[in-house]
Formats: sequence, structure tokens, C-alpha cells
Amino acid sequence: MHSSAVFLIEFGCIILVLGLLGRFAGRFRFSPIPLYLLAGLAFGNGGLLPLGSSEEFVAIGAEIGVILLLLMLGLEYTASDLVTNLKTHYPAGLVDALLNALPGAALALLLGWGPVAAVVLAGVTWVSSSGVIAKVLGDLGRLGNRETPTVLSILVLEDLSMAVYLPILTALLAGTGLASGSVTLAIALGAAALVLVLAVRYGRHISRFVSSDDPEKLLLVVLGLTLLIAGLAQQLHVSAAVGAFLVGIALSGEVADGAHSLLAPLRDLFAAVFFVFFGLNTDPASIPPVLLSALALAAVTACTKIATGYWAAKRAGIAAKGRWRAGGALVARGEFSIVIAGLAVAAGVEPSLGPLATAYVLILVLLGPLTARYTEPLATRLLRHRRAQLAAKPDDTTPLTASAHETISDQDAVGHA
Repeated sequence: MHSSAVFLIEFGCIILVLGLLGRFAGRFRFSPIPLYLLAGLAFGNGGLLPLGSSEEFVAIGAEIGVILLLLMLGLEYTASDLVTNLKTHYPAGLVDALLNALPGAALALLLGWGPVAAVVLAGVTWVSSSGVIAKVLGDLGRLGNRETPTVLSILVLEDLSMAVYLPILTALLAGTGLASGSVTLAIALGAAALVLVLAVRYGRHISRFVSSDDPEKLLLVVLGLTLLIAGLAQQLHVSAAVGAFLVGIALSGEVADGAHSLLAPLRDLFAAVFFVFFGLNTDPASIPPVLLSALALAAVTACTKIATGYWAAKRAGIAAKGRWRAGGALVARGEFSIVIAGLAVAAGVEPSLGPLATAYVLILVLLGPLTARYTEPLATRLLRHRRAQLAAKPDDTTPLTASAHETISDQDAVGHA
């Protein structure tokens, strides 16, 4: 009885604190993710108020949080949307992976953490935060801008890539051999391909089977089906998150819309618990030793994300100002980076990886809204200054480079595009 009372008090305090932090973040219009991570650091070992009785329940809630995050992500897309994006924008996805995964992998190898940690940190630095970016674009009134479909396409490709990346990571973290890892990857890819085919051809029938006019029954069926598929996927050594993502893709139409509205509060609750749980597993004293590495990695990958967005928008025929806006919007990292790092922390890959990922996400989830807002005006000002310098030297016979010609003509042509 006493332990039950202590559990209720502890868990109630956690939820209350998260609610107050979320309200605080909403008032100032920024993502609550860094505040949730800080709350986890405060409640964890080495923090201000270490937990006792409720930690095991928080761990289960965190796992459900990951599953719901991926389910809701899958509900955002139809199978045909994913196939279309893959065919049209795959070059941008390849550039995105190359520019942003390599810095993380390189840092892990330079620190002597080994190849498995390199694969983990590559994923942490690769994937932008869909949730943070969507919120920022909405707050800035850019959802109707010409560059926004390019930004969203990159996010979709990153999400789809996770269906391949997470099974590979799961096999590596489990320490399975090449043959077993290949079987796991084949199962994951086969399942993903099968779900896409079924969703394209029989999506209406699947949705009709799940559909219900009663919100309670719809919630129970979708949530139960998701947890079941996630559990089966994990039993096959495929990430439970991938299973949840595929369930979301398979549902479409009114069912997807209804399930999205019903599950959103649950997603928000358990996702917040997940971020707290990740913080619980990170000793605050372990962050200062990796802070410089996190700052350097954040600076490099902020620049590579800006370059990714600029290149993708240029390829889509967007004018120069829109290219800079697209690049600045992609900088924020968040939920997926923590999910990936959380898998590695649970597997005990490298003690310093969790603190580094925590500091890295904290930096970029705060920096992301700033780069989204100020990258384009800052770049425009710098380019105008450069143009003024070039114009002030009429006697200079040195020919302009092709990039300088392009920059000047872009700035002359775009206006407020």
C-alpha cells in the first residue's frame, strides 16, 4: 500500500511538471522537448529529485511513447504519397543522408567509440524533427510557401528511411552476426514493401475493417492493433517503431483522420514520458565533458542541413530566398534523434553517447526555430554586402565566378519570392 502511494505521488508529480512545462513552452512558442529532457535530468540519478517506485512504469510508458510517435507519423502519409515522394525527391534524400549522417559517424570514430556507435550517431545527426519543424513553419506562416513542399518531402524521405535504418541498427545493437542481421533486414524490408503494396491496392478495405462510428471502439482497435504489430515486430528482432509506422501507413481516409484526433492526446502524454525517461538515464554530471563535442557537432550539422535544404530547393526551381528558408527550417533535431540514441543507451553501447545526444538535441531544438526565422534575412544581407563590394570595384578585371553570377542574378530576380 505504501509503495503504491509513493508511485502515485511520484508519477503524479512527473505529469504535473510536464504539463506546467508544456504550458510554459506554449506561451513562448517553442518546442517543449528540451524542457522535458531537462525534467528527466532533474528526476534521474544524479539529479535534484531521483525517482524510485515509478521508474519501471515510466520505462514502459516511454516504450509506448515511441510506438505512438511512429504510429502518428505513419498516419500523416498515405502509401501513394510515400511512393511518389520516393520517386520524385530521392536525390534530395541521398544528399541529406550523405551530408548529415557522415559528421555524426566521423565524430564517433574520432572519439574511438567504434563502428556501432558511429552508426547510431550518424542516425542522431541525420534526421530532422518533423514535429518541431511543422510547428515552426506554422508559427511563421510559411505552410503555403513554395519551398515548403520541398522541406516536407525531405522529412518524408527521412521518415521512410527509418524503416530501413532502424532494423539495421537493431541488429547491430543486438550483436547478431552478418547472416542473422541480413535476415532481420530482409524481414523488415519485405514487411515494409508488403504493407505499401497492400495499402496502395487494398487500403480502403483495411480501413473499412478497422473503421467504427464509435470513437471508443476505433481507439481500442487501432491502439490494440498497433501494439500487437509492434510486439510481433520486436519478437522478430525488427524495431517495434517500424511496425507502428507501417500500421499508420496502412490506415487512410476517415479512419486515419479519426484515429489521429483520438490518439493525439495519448501520443503527447507518452511522448513526453519518453523524453523524461531518456533524461532519467542520463547523469547530468556526464554532460559537461561532452559539451564541446556536442557544440561542434551541432554547428557542423546545422550548416549541412542548411546546405541540404538550399540544394533541394534549388533543384526544385525555388528562388534564392526560398532556398535559404528551406535550409534554415531543417536544422532542428528532436524526437527521432532521441529515439535512436535511446535504443543505443538501452543496449549499453557507449556511456558517453546518451549525454552527447542529449546535449546535441537540446542545442539544435533551441537553435532550429532561430535558423528557420533568420537564415534567409541574414544570408540576403551578407549577399547584398558582397554585391555592393563587387559593384564598388568597376575597374577590377577579375571575372566573377559562376556562383557569384548566379547569386547576384537570383537576388535581383526573386524580390519577395
